[in-house]
Amino acid sequence: MAEMKTAAYICKGCELGSRLDVASLVKIATKEGKMAIVREHDFLCSADGVALIRNDIDNEGVTHAAICACSRRAKTEAFNFPTVAMSRGNLREGVIWIRPDTDEARETTQEMADDYVRMACAEVKAMKVPEGNQNTGTTKTLLVVGGGMSGMTAAIESAKAGYKVVLIEKTGALGGMAAKLWKRIPNREPFKAPMDNGVADLVSQIEADANIKVYLNAVIAKTSGSPGRFAVDIAVESGPVVTEDIGAIIQASGFTPYDMAKLPNLGGGQANVVDQLGLEALARAANGGPIKRADGKEVKSVVFVQCAGQRDATKEHLEYCSGHCCATSVKQAMYFKDANPDVDTVVLYTDLRMPGNNEDFYRAAQNKGVIFSKGEVSNVAASGDGCTVKFKDLILNEETSAEADLVVLATGMVPTTGPDLDALSEANRAAESGGAEAKEQVVQMMSKSVLNLDYRQGPDVPQFKHGFNDSHFICFPYETRRTAIYAAGPVRRPMDIAQATEDATGAAMKAIQAMENAGLGKAAHPRSGDLSFPSVRLEGCTQCKRCTVECPFGAIDEDEKRFPLFNESRCRRCGTCMGACPVRVISFENYSVNTVGAQIKAVDIPDEFSEKPRVLVLACENDAYPALDMAGMNRNAYDPYVRIIPVRCLGSVNTIWITDALNSGYDGVMLMGCKHGDQYQCHFVKGSELGRYRMSKVYDTLKGMGLEEDRLMDLEVAITDVDTLPQKINDYAARIVEMGMSPFKGL
Repeated sequence: MAEMKTAAYICKGCELGSRLDVASLVKIATKEGKMAIVREHDFLCSADGVALIRNDIDNEGVTHAAICACSRRAKTEAFNFPTVAMSRGNLREGVIWIRPDTDEARETTQEMADDYVRMACAEVKAMKVPEGNQNTGTTKTLLVVGGGMSGMTAAIESAKAGYKVVLIEKTGALGGMAAKLWKRIPNREPFKAPMDNGVADLVSQIEADANIKVYLNAVIAKTSGSPGRFAVDIAVESGPVVTEDIGAIIQASGFTPYDMAKLPNLGGGQANVVDQLGLEALARAANGGPIKRADGKEVKSVVFVQCAGQRDATKEHLEYCSGHCCATSVKQAMYFKDANPDVDTVVLYTDLRMPGNNEDFYRAAQNKGVIFSKGEVSNVAASGDGCTVKFKDLILNEETSAEADLVVLATGMVPTTGPDLDALSEANRAAESGGAEAKEQVVQMMSKSVLNLDYRQGPDVPQFKHGFNDSHFICFPYETRRTAIYAAGPVRRPMDIAQATEDATGAAMKAIQAMENAGLGKAAHPRSGDLSFPSVRLEGCTQCKRCTVECPFGAIDEDEKRFPLFNESRCRRCGTCMGACPVRVISFENYSVNTVGAQIKAVDIPDEFSEKPRVLVLACENDAYPALDMAGMNRNAYDPYVRIIPVRCLGSVNTIWITDALNSGYDGVMLMGCKHGDQYQCHFVKGSELGRYRMSKVYDTLKGMGLEEDRLMDLEVAITDVDTLPQKINDYAARIVEMGMSPFKGL
């Protein structure tokens, strides 16, 4: 390993040279930063500036470079030197752009810049060049679980990109729910009539593609391994168990309709009441002719009841909207009108949702004579040879009723996921204490498993609320908490065929990216391309299991001696394990307790008489730090006494950073992390929640140190908080001034 040789590069472009005393920065990097080489340049990101750095790397033996210029989020292509450890001192967005250009502000602006140079020099010397994960998996075959529209689309798109695909379907034919449809909602001009369901075309494409291997009447018996090297045991009905080597997995296991038998008040279970899938069966049997009931009578009048057991405020049924049901009822109403324009066709709705081109589809139904009435149905009862539908007319505000030969309930989607992992854990604990009933419950829950993962965290992907497979709805659709396992289609969220097709294509792209990254030893989202991975000093490990329990992605197991065993291919590089470790033995080459700790200690802390407080800000690099950068771009000023250190996630924050900062004389510490909970925005799912839980314990430490609880502030920040965040910083700085300087200054 080459001997460390450090260099600092200070840019004078973007007004840095005119706003800052660059000579002072050079002196600080040389004397205090102790950098072997210190250079300044008019425009460091220019071809000439980049060549300057490249020459020092190639000819001067530089192994560690501190680039003091713009934000680490800017000019990433220009400052791309993968063979050296590199830190970035944010002098532009973090200093001159958030400070007024006045004589009064010049002193504090310079102090900020001085500190950020100190911090960049300190950080880079605590870093190593990531060597990459040598334990890589190079399998480039994609497994798609589910042969419906989502699964078939994912398989076809991946095969078109040149990748081999294994597609498994639990039934004897491809097509899923779409194959049971007489027609589908139109997805192309003129959006005026139902169109062919499209299943036959996709099936023929799959059969003609040599890159796609299909298993029918098959389920997954076991999934072991990790990205790039999964081993999947496929159990085929009346056949042997086959093992396939897999690089990434897409779960497209679809949905089932909500059981209308749970809606007796709406006629669920009655002879002349069907759900939307039941009507599709009648339409297929009619084959374009007049639709008949199960008893053979031709339907002359039909009522569609929207949101049947959906959007239920009582939480007894489905709480959510299933998205496709309004357009599906419009489509099915056309079945009747196209076969016989004289059929009395009524759609009762509380809200009719027809976004995008579905609005044209809705108008076409109106033109065909479909009646849409805003009404809330209270009861559906058998009456004579048909049904009586009682409802409140929401336009006239009166109770009324309608007679119909047939009633169609829009019952919504229930995702076909595996067991809820939290409920399964509880059932397992109950089974361990004995009891045949508890053991039988575990068996029943396990029988619902789709992936049968051998992860210690459970056999399937964790679920989001309402039982859908977990995915980051805002930032990373398709992503689950299991690296290189993606959810697509209605198993992820309610959607129609058009959305499911788009969803599957996106999931295929992400799965391909994950396979390629796994083969290169690189991280997947959101730190895609990161070559670092965690390591542990086992001699210091206390086997407390906090890292194994808190890892959001199931990347840490235990070896035979109960020490943590890292599965680097599953790791997302969030650092939650590092933040959880009480003895600080877990680290990454380019991000560790020392890299952040060195920055904290590098800041110049004024004495208690200077009336210049110092506030440490640990800002999540995914939301808070970008928001701060954009605040700088907008020239939104904030307090000059803060010093900001980006962290990978609030979950990576180790409590030692807080105590070290306060012991060093910082007057306050702000933590900026993402929103957590059901509508979480944390890129690492549970990281911000776990970080906040840990930080709640620090308040006891503050009391023990004789410090006010307000010395520590936890702030929930979204990337959109560009305009409000500077004011929140200013408010907290004012609160620090009000409390007075820390009693630890100068100690």
